[in-house]
Amino acid sequence: MIYVQLFCEVCRGAFLLDKPFDFRQNGLYKLRKIRLESIITMVPPMIFTPVRALLLSAALVLPVTSFAAKAGVDKEVYEKLNVFADVLEKIRVAYVEEVTETVVIENAINGMLTALDPHSAYLNEEDFQGLREQTKGEFGGLGIEVTMEKGLVRVVAPIEDTPAYEAGIEAGDLIIKIDDEDVQGMTLSDSVDRMRGKPGTDIYIKVFRESEQKTLDITITRAIIKIKPVKSRLEKDGIGYLRITSFNDNTDRSMKEHLARMEDENDAPLTGIVLDLRNNPGGLLTQAVAVADAFLNNGEIVSTRGRLTNQNSRYTARHGDILDGKPIVVLVNGGSASASEIVAGALQDHKRAIVLGTKSFGKGSVQTIMHLPGGAGMRLTTALYYTPSGRSIQAKGIEPDIEVKPIKKVEEVEVEGYPSEASLRGHITLSDDEKKKGKKGSKKDGDEEEDEEKKRTAGDAKKRENDFQLTRALDVVRALSLWK
Repeated sequence: MIYVQLFCEVCRGAFLLDKPFDFRQNGLYKLRKIRLESIITMVPPMIFTPVRALLLSAALVLPVTSFAAKAGVDKEVYEKLNVFADVLEKIRVAYVEEVTETVVIENAINGMLTALDPHSAYLNEEDFQGLREQTKGEFGGLGIEVTMEKGLVRVVAPIEDTPAYEAGIEAGDLIIKIDDEDVQGMTLSDSVDRMRGKPGTDIYIKVFRESEQKTLDITITRAIIKIKPVKSRLEKDGIGYLRITSFNDNTDRSMKEHLARMEDENDAPLTGIVLDLRNNPGGLLTQAVAVADAFLNNGEIVSTRGRLTNQNSRYTARHGDILDGKPIVVLVNGGSASASEIVAGALQDHKRAIVLGTKSFGKGSVQTIMHLPGGAGMRLTTALYYTPSGRSIQAKGIEPDIEVKPIKKVEEVEVEGYPSEASLRGHITLSDDEKKKGKKGSKKDGDEEEDEEKKRTAGDAKKRENDFQLTRALDVVRALSLWK
């Protein structure tokens, strides 16, 4: 819809019309005799490519070769656009149900982006607004980060303390049905829209869990998701446990507040910390840089490299290690992605921390959110990021210094089947040269609220007892603090 409106405005400007162009009255296909050269010159370079299809399809009677010569574009591009216009016309005239050109074009735009890689996508006005709310730390939904794989929805990670997390959704779960409707054939945007809904309503999800080779039926109650990006507690021997669940606008500030609070509780500087990034699906690049910077005195944190010069950036640490060199162990697993991998990779390369756990997800691409006319937007992969040593994480992940697999029960199965960026269809691969470079309840009052808090505390304690990775991490911090 938006590009058709933009097309009409471009036409209006090209022909100096004194009133808005009536698209429905004149019709797209009555514009074929317009001189394309005058329209092309009106289109700014940054929006030239998506609008070009509409402009060219409106003037197909002009010779293709003359267009190619004047615009400096491969002749085959224009031939394909001829095909696009013909398909659009046949759909408009002959499709079994009446459809509007605007809907078809919007779907074409979405397909153009999703065909590039699993992370690029078109965002209509509602999706775009939802994305902005999510980065601010409050939004409606289930509380899971998802991606598309083989036509199905794969859970990257559930966000801690959200309905999905409390219902037992795990990283790696494959969503195959939403409210008895097969996910196969849906776009990622369609699936996300179906999972959203009015807070307090239930949604039925069927998932396939590869680690257990079985399907599970899970009912989740939607809620307003208020993400608390950081949790903490003081462990024995003055060790701080710092859990970062996501990288939103509040993460860096909240992390520093939690560190200060633990030091006050300890009545002395911390002897070291465990930085838990497991099942953290990522978030804002700027916040990942700020978190890593807090523990480094100097040096590069991460660099991004893309085709455009404005996508080539290098982020460096400022002087001032908030822990003054005290030991750090970073916990990662297959649900640690994107911004989590930036932090783990930077601290690992600078030998500032020991990374413990299992290999991370491997999302080493940078998505830029671009505004489009009318309140829509697009998420486009524009660069890859590299750790300080020059290694790319894309489809490879962060390999832990100490591999420790989770132990939930004695008969725990292997986790080699964990999904990763490399398993996603259309993932970005590196060249040979690049490879060489290195259920939250409603609020209660009085005694009821106190009892509920005790239950949660007891539940957390039980989880800690069974968390073998955390136990090992605490042991490593203790050993490092004694060695120093």
